[in-house]
Amino acid sequence: MIIGVPKEIKNNENRVALTPAGTQELVKRGHTVHVQKTAGVGSGFFDEDYQRAGATLIDNAAEIFSKAEMIMKVKEPIEQEYKLIKKDQLVFTYFHFASYEPLTKAMIESGAVCLAYETVERIDGSLPLLVPMSEVAGRMSIQEGAKYLEKPLKGRGILLGGVPGVKPAKVLVLGGGVVGANAAKIAAGMGADVTILDLNLNRLRYLDDVMPKNVHTMVSNEYTIRELVKDADLIIGGVLVPGAKAPKLITRDMLKTMRPGTVLVDVAVDQGGCIETCRPTTHEDPTFIIDDVVHYCVANMPGAVPYTSTLALTNATLPYAIRLASQGWKKACEESLELRLGLNVIRGEVVYKAVADAFNLHYTDVKKFL
Repeated sequence: MIIGVPKEIKNNENRVALTPAGTQELVKRGHTVHVQKTAGVGSGFFDEDYQRAGATLIDNAAEIFSKAEMIMKVKEPIEQEYKLIKKDQLVFTYFHFASYEPLTKAMIESGAVCLAYETVERIDGSLPLLVPMSEVAGRMSIQEGAKYLEKPLKGRGILLGGVPGVKPAKVLVLGGGVVGANAAKIAAGMGADVTILDLNLNRLRYLDDVMPKNVHTMVSNEYTIRELVKDADLIIGGVLVPGAKAPKLITRDMLKTMRPGTVLVDVAVDQGGCIETCRPTTHEDPTFIIDDVVHYCVANMPGAVPYTSTLALTNATLPYAIRLASQGWKKACEESLELRLGLNVIRGEVVYKAVADAFNLHYTDVKKFL
């Protein structure tokens, strides 16, 4: 198969979809890999590294898209890439369709086969291609939250871990999944007083068992959230419904009950966000303030640590990319339920129910194409 790796062009997105090591694994199996020049530079991988691994370097994205049967990306295509995507081309990337209707409609019109990293799902319900970026984003959410709690950045002026004789900051984590667990781990390590909320009692039992003593667990409900936000210093939104819009757990009216300088970090922003007042921001302009509450809502947080993120992502995506390239998307998805669940849009039809429901679009059972 001919695989194309274009340079990411989203604001401050420095990741790349394939490392030189991943390139070599595909090339030695007989596939052709076209990589756009300088695509890996932001992640610390250079053109000569890709050449040594057997890739062909291409000057521009248009040529990559025109030649490739499978496009591997990190972030969803943005407007100037829509017209480059061809009918029947397999696009393998993060899409987060349910949060952005124009993208969904553009991919329907393209006639491409859209296989989304974030909805590839194992039989146990885990999301293997979302996990590595959720781990990065969960850990980063505390790093960024601690920074924006500083007074010059309009935060409350609180040191996350406190000092002897002064209480540490209170961190509230919404969701006990991969993002929440990683956020809690870092916050606890920095000495904060951490509370994790989740609906799943078994998950809370597990977290209670493995987390340090400064992490507390509580069942999530609106009453509890309303009470806890009043004296939280840093609130992390880490709630995900696979492929669908995130539920709004923090509503606008709750902001008025928070203390000025409270920091909200919404990791779920690329799925619509679990904080009502959230809107996507960029690394260039990461925060905004509503009712004296600092909102950090960067939609591609792992893009700020591209070396770590690119390696973690390729570790997870490569086995699936090899399978897709070797068998073709149709046979690979027939044989693998995990990959089949990754299919969102095929030749103009929406085959993932949560995406169809998000925009009242016609839903087609994926079996029609397999």
